[in-house]
Amino acid sequence: MNLKFGREVCNAPKIAQSREWLVTNSIGGFASGTISGVLTRRYHGLLIGALKPPVARSLLLTKLDEIVNYKGQLYDLYTNHWADGTVAPLGYLNIESFYLEGTIPVWHFAFADGILEKRIWMQRGENTTYIRYRYQRGSQFLTLSLKALVNYRDYHGSTHFASASTGKIQKITDNGLEIKAFPNAASLYLSAISEDKTSNFSWSITNTWYLNFALAVEKYRGLDDVEDHLHAATGNVILQPGDSITVVASTKIDREQGNRKITEATEQRENRSQERDRELISLFYSQNKLQAAPEWIEKLVLAADQFIVDRTFSDNPEGKTIIAGYPWFTDWGRDTMISLPGLTISTGRYDIAKTILRTFGKYVDKGMLPNVFPDAGEIPEYNTVDATMWYFEAIRAYYDTTKDREFLGELFPLLAEIINWHIKGTRYNIKMDNDGLLHAGELGTQLTWMDAKVGDWVVTPRIGKPVEVNALWYNALVCMVYFANILGESGTKYQEMIEVVRSQFSKFWYEEEGYCYDVIDSPNGNDASFRPNQIFAVSLPGSGVCFPAPSVAGKPLTESLLQPEQQKMVLDKVGEKLLTSYGLRSLDSDHPNYVGIYGGNQLQRDGSYHQGTTWGWLIGHFIQAHLKVYQNPELACSFLLPMANHLQDGCIGSISEIFDGDAPFNPRGCFAQAWSVAEVLRSWLLVHSN
Repeated sequence: MNLKFGREVCNAPKIAQSREWLVTNSIGGFASGTISGVLTRRYHGLLIGALKPPVARSLLLTKLDEIVNYKGQLYDLYTNHWADGTVAPLGYLNIESFYLEGTIPVWHFAFADGILEKRIWMQRGENTTYIRYRYQRGSQFLTLSLKALVNYRDYHGSTHFASASTGKIQKITDNGLEIKAFPNAASLYLSAISEDKTSNFSWSITNTWYLNFALAVEKYRGLDDVEDHLHAATGNVILQPGDSITVVASTKIDREQGNRKITEATEQRENRSQERDRELISLFYSQNKLQAAPEWIEKLVLAADQFIVDRTFSDNPEGKTIIAGYPWFTDWGRDTMISLPGLTISTGRYDIAKTILRTFGKYVDKGMLPNVFPDAGEIPEYNTVDATMWYFEAIRAYYDTTKDREFLGELFPLLAEIINWHIKGTRYNIKMDNDGLLHAGELGTQLTWMDAKVGDWVVTPRIGKPVEVNALWYNALVCMVYFANILGESGTKYQEMIEVVRSQFSKFWYEEEGYCYDVIDSPNGNDASFRPNQIFAVSLPGSGVCFPAPSVAGKPLTESLLQPEQQKMVLDKVGEKLLTSYGLRSLDSDHPNYVGIYGGNQLQRDGSYHQGTTWGWLIGHFIQAHLKVYQNPELACSFLLPMANHLQDGCIGSISEIFDGDAPFNPRGCFAQAWSVAEVLRSWLLVHSN
């Protein structure tokens, strides 16, 4: 797959502004932007550091505006969109090409007979971004000017200049600056590193505010769409053909290193980034015993790594977690457990999977997995019913691949405790009912993955017995019997519960229409809204799917929740009513509450989030269900082809969180989403193992 774009994309402003790039640092920090260089989001910047990894993410370096003076002619390489509608300068017209080299975004700028290359990467484990410019081709020297625009704010916020606010900027080395955009700001260190020992680079401090940058995507989202940034300084350097200069933006400084030593270390770090990409792809092939895979799958293996970050606490210094999505999500329990098989097990990174499972296990409380760790503080929130059930499935996937009996034995008492809490009842009225099914919910609280809430308005409360929650509950019980047999423990209690749940699950069947109710026993009766949640009653391993199904001595431990003809009816109707090119709609388009376009202010966006919006992650379980019903891997794989093409759209090399429910299914939400990437990877491997 060619993820390289020429002038047909780079010089088309609307297209180039809609294509984004992402670089991450493994601790929650990142850099992101558009191919054109235009800021369209508050989340765009060259250094958005995680000051308390993986949270407290703050914008520090917004952008570098580049100007080349070549043979007496000035060439703008940057573009800004201003609040009055002006687009100036038109630097995007000088972009010859853009491509990804592994995960490193690379631009080639053309001017007369000259070519200047720009590439961006981050240091793993540090809030440090490298921006390298290499003068690749030309017939004489050029002068490169770099205007450093900085800020200091929470990555969700925006900055508006106040006359009393001035930056504190000082030179601390020949080529280095310490910058505080505001008096209370964290320090940003900017330095310039040349391959030439006698670098002619120099900074000129300006300390001037640039006002009224327009942010088109924020305007679409109904949020503050104008922002100001501080022009801290301008760097100037003369480059001969073959020369390069690297700007280092960091929250840390090493005052002792000489320029040559830093240059060598910088080159090594770029090479290490490329080596790491090759190692990840090699591991994917070796652990899955593959000889080859499409290039787009290799791109997703690299994208998967961007979501895995450190989550350390005083009693858990080696903890890992999964960022749910860039640019605005942190780590969510539900997203982490759904994403874990695809991001770690499918990529052969079993130690990471084990660490994440152990990390979240430490924070199980009253039988519940944390829903989210807030941006500020370390006290998790537990408003979820399904995250805990997905924990069982993630452990099953881990064990079936690794056969790590010791770790399974370590977790088994915790899993038994979780089941006991759900039997007797825990937070938010989550409790096994007399019929053996799981009931959950109370007014004002959102507990399932359909969790949009605006103020006190829970858009899809789903109080009662949601269909996917009970499919997951059944799956968890099957896992417990499976685990008990492996460990030599008694599974009789869970086997008895399995039989009750399976017999009572027939309550979900809506005979008149031939599909499953979305929620039963709710305050308003059974909810017959046609939603994708019923697909899990077909797809989950505990529901009879053999990829692999929990079994003992080769015999499945249980029967499917639905009869074969019911499974086919569910799958076919979901395919007819909900399937799009990029996943499943969250609501049938014939429903009166259906919203086909995701956009507008927060009320409008959250109101449509689960009312028709297409969700990419659901394609994985649709394919898994399709394999079970039709047993045709080639046909199942065809549903993934649009996702391969999507890697050239949205965030280059990754997969968006959501898409419009209406054609052409434009990407929306987070431009790179963990469970979207994970489920496409997992289902691709699933298809190719059958």
